[in-house]
Amino acid sequence: MQNSEAMALSAALLAVAGDLTRRVHDGVVARGFEGVRPAHGFAFTRLAPDGATVTDLAAHLGVTKQAASQLVDELVRKGYAERRPHPGDARARLVVLTESGWACTRAAEEAAAEVVRAWSGALGEADVRALREALLRIAPDGPIRPAW
Repeated sequence: MQNSEAMALSAALLAVAGDLTRRVHDGVVARGFEGVRPAHGFAFTRLAPDGATVTDLAAHLGVTKQAASQLVDELVRKGYAERRPHPGDARARLVVLTESGWACTRAAEEAAAEVVRAWSGALGEADVRALREALLRIAPDGPIRPAW
C-alpha cells in the first residue's frame, strides 16, 4: 500500500470514529441523559463489566490517576457510578455503574445500533459484517478510549 493510500485509510478511520462518537453521544442525549460527555461513555466501557479501580480506569483511558479520579468524582456526583469496597483489596475502592449508569450504557448501545444500521443501508449488511470482522482482527481487545 502506498503512503498516500495508508494516509487516506487512516483519515477515513479517524473520521468514522469521530462521527460514531458524536452520533452515539447525540443519541444518548436524545434519550434524556443530559450532562454526559463522550469521555463518560469511554469510562463506562471499562466500568460496565465488573467495575474498576481508579487506577484501572486511568490505564484504560490513558490518563493520570488524578484525572481518572476527577472523572469518577463527576460520575458519582451525577449519579452514574458509585464507589464500593473492593472485594479483593481492602485499600482499594471499586467504582461500579449505578442503575442510571447502566441505563445510559443501554442508551449508548441503542444509539450505536442505529449508526450501524445506517452503515448497513449504505454498504449492505454483508460488507458491514466483513468490516467488523476485519477490524476485530486488527484490534480485538481495545481498549476503547478517546483520542485525547
